[in-house]
Amino acid sequence: MAMTIAEISELLTTAFPDAIVKVGGAEGKYQVSIVSAAFAGLNRVKRQQAVYKVLNPHIQSGAIHAVNMQLQTREEAGQ
Repeated sequence: MAMTIAEISELLTTAFPDAIVKVGGAEGKYQVSIVSAAFAGLNRVKRQQAVYKVLNPHIQSGAIHAVNMQLQTREEAGQ
């Protein structure tokens, strides 16, 4: 069973408490936008790995099939 946008948003907000988290999509395919100071000094791959660490149990269970990520620091997002 696919996860809801609210469930994914809650997982990511818990993992990145300072972040601005936006989640879209449905039926196992999601778009995730996170703006967080936690990404400072991390390259694109390291940022994705941090998010996958949170989502992997749900990817492995089949609740999430695909994730498109936009991950930025506050400075990069102009905030």
